[in-house]
Amino acid sequence: MVKRIIYSLLPLVGGAIVGLITTGYMDYGDMIKPPLSPPGIVFPIIWTILYILMGISYFIATKDKEDNKELDQIYLLQLLVNFLWPIIFFVLKMYFTAFLWIILLIILVIVMIKELLKNNKISGYLQISYLIWLLFASYLNIGITLLN
Repeated sequence: MVKRIIYSLLPLVGGAIVGLITTGYMDYGDMIKPPLSPPGIVFPIIWTILYILMGISYFIATKDKEDNKELDQIYLLQLLVNFLWPIIFFVLKMYFTAFLWIILLIILVIVMIKELLKNNKISGYLQISYLIWLLFASYLNIGITLLN
């Protein structure tokens, strides 16, 4: 049960830590952005919601079978890739590398959704908004790459 709680809180805590690390490097307002780019304030709100949903999804998926090595591995791997993206994009300013990285993240999230669906349909469905947001973020990423 302790592991379930820790893993469920990990997205929110990790996201907050990455946010603190990248705050001084955020130059989104100064970038030339593609059409449909939201204002910067939207990102922390959306990511907070997505991280909460991710934790709830994991908690639900593991309620009947707490020890699921495959789910744990893909969940933690996609979180690591997720947490590294803002560092690659904002801190290192490696926009094209960040685009390739987000494609990797999308693939990992699809695999994670499939694994979640095996355990609990609701937990898998909770991650659809995450996947949609990543697809939109990849559009923004490549747009910024091409325009800046």
